[in-house]
Amino acid sequence: MRMSSSPASEFGPELRRRRLAAGLTLTRLAELLNYSKGHLSKIERGQKVPPPDLARRCDAQLGAGGELERLAPPEGPAGRGTGAGDIAADEESVLLRVDRDGVRWPGGLGRRQLLAAGATSVLGLGVAGAAGAGRAVAQEVQGAQGVQGAWEVSRPDVSPTEIFRAQFEQMRLLGQSTDPALLLPMLTVQTHTLRELALQADTVARVRLLGLAARYAEFAGWMAQEAGDNPSALWWTARAVELAEGGDDRDLGSYTLVRRALVTFYAGDAAATVGLVDPVARDGRLPPRIRGLAAQREAQGHALAGDHTASLRSLDRARELFDRSAADGGGGGPVLGTSNLADPAAMVTGWCLYDLGRPAQAAEVLDRECAGIPAHAVRTRARYGLRRALAHAAAGEAAHACAIAAELLPLVTGLRSATIATDVARLDRELSRFRADPAVRDLQPALAAALHPRS
Repeated sequence: MRMSSSPASEFGPELRRRRLAAGLTLTRLAELLNYSKGHLSKIERGQKVPPPDLARRCDAQLGAGGELERLAPPEGPAGRGTGAGDIAADEESVLLRVDRDGVRWPGGLGRRQLLAAGATSVLGLGVAGAAGAGRAVAQEVQGAQGVQGAWEVSRPDVSPTEIFRAQFEQMRLLGQSTDPALLLPMLTVQTHTLRELALQADTVARVRLLGLAARYAEFAGWMAQEAGDNPSALWWTARAVELAEGGDDRDLGSYTLVRRALVTFYAGDAAATVGLVDPVARDGRLPPRIRGLAAQREAQGHALAGDHTASLRSLDRARELFDRSAADGGGGGPVLGTSNLADPAAMVTGWCLYDLGRPAQAAEVLDRECAGIPAHAVRTRARYGLRRALAHAAAGEAAHACAIAAELLPLVTGLRSATIATDVARLDRELSRFRADPAVRDLQPALAAALHPRS
C-alpha cells in the first residue's frame, strides 16, 4: 500500500517500478523518450516534477494505461484564457452581450452607432465573393454615412437572409487571419440585427433569420474562446441554443455541446470533455456531421486521459460519420466546424497521437495532413502546424521542429489565439531541452514574441 501524500510524489517511484518491470535501464528509457538520463533520474527520485507531456510519453512507452499520467501534476490552462472554474460566469461580467434591450458593452458605442455600424457591415459586404473581402472591409470602416450608398448598389432581389449568409462566410474568412477580439463587436451587432429582423418577419423568414443568427452566435463563441474569454464563449454558446430553438433548429443545440467540450478540453478536463460529447456522438437522430464532430472531440478527451484504445475507437467512428455526411451532401447550410481540413479525422488522429505520448507517429500523420491545408486558412495552418512542430520536437528532432515553427510563429502574434498559445508554450518547454542547438537559439526571439505579444 502506497504511503505517499500526493499523486505528484508517487510518480517517480511508480515510473521506476514500471521501468524495471519492463526490463529497461534508465539510459535506454531516456533514449526512447528523447530525454536526458540525468533529468529522468531526478524525476524518479522525486527531485523534479514531471511535465505532463513527458508523463504521457512515459505512460505510452511503458504501457501504463494512463496510470502514470494520472499521477503527474495537472497542466494549467495556457494563454489569455480562464480555467474550467470560470465556466459558470456571472452574465453581468460578460463583455459583449446581446439582449432584448439591444447591444451593450462598457465603454463602447451607443445603440444608434452600433446599428449603423452593423448595417454598414452587412450592406458593404453584401454578397461579395471571398476575393472582395478586403475591399468590403475597407468600405465598412468608412462609417455609417456609407450606408445609403451601399444600399443603392446592392441588388434589390437579394433577401436579408442571403446577404447575412454571405456576410457570415466573410466573417469566417476574416476569422482565419484576424485578431478574434476585433471581430466580436461586428458579430455582436450582426447577431442582434438578425434577431430584430426576425421579430418583424413572417413565419418562414423568421425561422431562417433566427437560424442564421444562431450560427453567428456560435461563431462568436468560438472567437471569444480564441480571444481567451471562456465565460463569454459559453455565454454566446447558450445564446446560440436559444436562437436555434427559435429557428426550429434542434440540431445546433447538440452541436453546442461539442463547442462547450472544446472549452473543457483546453482546460485539461478530460472527463468533462468526454461526458459532454458522448451522448451527441451516439444519438442516431442527429446529422452525421454533428455526430462526427462529437466523436472527434471525444477522441481528444480520451487521448488527454491517456486511453489509447478508446481514443482510436472514437476516431474510427468519427471517420465513418464524416464519410456518411459527405455521401449525404453535408445537409446544406454553412458548414459546422472547420471547413479547411481535407480529412478532419486524420488530422485529429495526429493531434491525439501526440497527447497519447506517441510523438513520432503524430509527426508522421501531421506532416502528411498539414500539407493539404489551404494557404488562406492562416489560423488553421498555425494551429495544426505548431502541433506538428511540437510532435517533431518531442520526437527529438529539434532542428526540424524549429524550421516548421519559424514559418508559423510570425503568424501567431497577429492571430492572438489563446488556444494556439497552449501549444506555443509547450513547444517552448520541449525546445528548452535543446538550448545548445543553434536552430533553437535562433528561434528564441520569435518564440518570445509569440508567447508575449504586445497589446
